[in-house]
Amino acid sequence: MRLLPLALAAVSGIAACSSAPSTPESASPAGMPLPMLTPQTVGTRQLLQAVSVVSNDVVWVSGHGGTWARTEDGGATWTTGVVPGADSLQFRDLHALDSQRAWLMSAGNGPASQIWYSADGGQNWTQQFRNGSTKAFYDCMGFWDEKHGIALSDGVDGIFPMLITRNGTSWGLLSDAASPPSRAGEGSFAASGTCLVTRGDKLAWFGTGAAATGNARVFRTTDEGRSWLGADTPIVTDASSGIATVAFRDDRRGVAMGGNIAKPDTVLLNVAVTEDGGVTWYPGTSPPFTGAVYGAAYATGGAQPILVAVGPKGAAVSWDDARTWARIDTLSYWSVGMGKGGRGWLVGPGGRVRRLDLLATP
Repeated sequence: MRLLPLALAAVSGIAACSSAPSTPESASPAGMPLPMLTPQTVGTRQLLQAVSVVSNDVVWVSGHGGTWARTEDGGATWTTGVVPGADSLQFRDLHALDSQRAWLMSAGNGPASQIWYSADGGQNWTQQFRNGSTKAFYDCMGFWDEKHGIALSDGVDGIFPMLITRNGTSWGLLSDAASPPSRAGEGSFAASGTCLVTRGDKLAWFGTGAAATGNARVFRTTDEGRSWLGADTPIVTDASSGIATVAFRDDRRGVAMGGNIAKPDTVLLNVAVTEDGGVTWYPGTSPPFTGAVYGAAYATGGAQPILVAVGPKGAAVSWDDARTWARIDTLSYWSVGMGKGGRGWLVGPGGRVRRLDLLATP
């Protein structure tokens, strides 16, 4: 969303909405140790905004200055690079298939929105898409598999323009008739690369904000982006408020989080929860840090799914789908990605990367 660069100077990030609940105290369930955070030496001072976790060992991150980085050994060493000719771009989203193949998506007005692809671990990059519309601003993307992916723009002339690839190489716009309808001013926040998420081989969701009035919405598709249905959430929207991140732990249970980028020190309702795949949403509990949530992800595959949420004011975890939280850091983060093995990665300003390891119960 175009608003986001304006927030960089003010708060290095995004915040929240609606009636103001109190910030919950940090607490973990009995016998559940807090995750361990391990600082990483990545070799860049750029703001990092996106994470793609392939496995416990293989992870890609990306951010401003055309920057990307990759580890193949769980963070012991990192390879860092800049896409040639793209050092002015802000790579706010990425998707990796393995240690060699990855897409980067830059966000920005008009031609600043681009998609690049590497098949050789970042040694060479090919530009697959360059935005030709002066009105469009692409915020995030997602993939169902190595050939099928989607990318989302802020609303333009009453619709959300959506790019689709069916071969992993070429991208084309959905027809206007098939595109989700947008309200005046409505878009998404290009904060963490998680305003749109995919699941399985057909499901996807994206969150909205910045509409002049009403509530932030979550749109969902069950047919690989060919059709969309929207639902209001309890999160109120205005010119600087809305949903920045969506996360699902299975086909039905998920969360939408965000806030107001103009109020980084405010504690307001900024979490919505669904148990029916995004058909209906009800209020959740805000994490124990002020301001907005930029990124969220579930750690699945263990005995109990764990939700991780991050923002400019810190990071927190929940064991019960955003009902209660435990704070795990006070540093600023923009995005988080979790793998199935209980290991995750948090990224943020100044090239900050932290490895998150979920500890076994005593």
